[in-house]
Amino acid sequence: MRNIDTKVVNDFGREWSQFDQSVVAPAELQKLFEDYFRVFPWEGLPESPMGFDLGCGSGRWAKIVSPRVSQLHCIDPSEEALEVAKRNLSGVTNCCFHLAGVDNIPLPNNSMDFGYSLGVLHHVPDTTEGIRNCVSKLKPAGPFLLYLYYAFDNRPLWFKAIWKVSDLIRRVVAKTPYPIKLATSQIIAVSIYYPLAKAARFMESLGMRVDHLPLSSYRDKSFYTMRTDALDRFGTRLERRFTREQIEEMMIEAGLTKIRFSEEAPYWVAVGYKR
Repeated sequence: MRNIDTKVVNDFGREWSQFDQSVVAPAELQKLFEDYFRVFPWEGLPESPMGFDLGCGSGRWAKIVSPRVSQLHCIDPSEEALEVAKRNLSGVTNCCFHLAGVDNIPLPNNSMDFGYSLGVLHHVPDTTEGIRNCVSKLKPAGPFLLYLYYAFDNRPLWFKAIWKVSDLIRRVVAKTPYPIKLATSQIIAVSIYYPLAKAARFMESLGMRVDHLPLSSYRDKSFYTMRTDALDRFGTRLERRFTREQIEEMMIEAGLTKIRFSEEAPYWVAVGYKR
């Protein structure tokens, strides 16, 4: 059995077509990029590095990574998503595009100087195997940057309880036809994401600490990003969450060492180096 869920792939293809990220302000995209890549060892890469973006989606990260490297392989199992990435990266000459999943990455083993997969491998049936397949493409000592949904292991019980309620809603919404998923997610963005984000921003302006509040991370993000993430969150049929300890164990099992976690949101982002 392939390590892929076709329905999930199709849904993400529709998502990136609906929200192709082309209207996101460069400053916001840069801030999002820095949040994910703050632990990535740019200074440790060799001259003219080659790497891969596993699950490139709209190509939003590749757009910022590509000027820093000699070649970037953008890989996604959704033909619809890959077309969005090609449009967003039109004019970028050092990106190669591959219609493939994590179980059939079309790159030679031990060939890449670096790789990353952000917000992807918690949507496949076997996350550990997915990480292992990514690591197999790296040269020895090559870094791999990974972001997986966290299991709220650094949050209090009341926070986890709120998530459990939201997850029950997700499980129902995710099984509906795409137009219903889209409409429901947008209602959630308007009625929950936006008010909570703005409330957190207001509280922060008063000098209050808001990092512990649900959805406070959206206080400096656009409504477009909230709409995108609401669909991402409530529209997916397959979502797995992991503790920091579980992620580290999977990375070690996949052949990574010297693992380092970002201590800031989004949780959890980690980088490791191939043995």
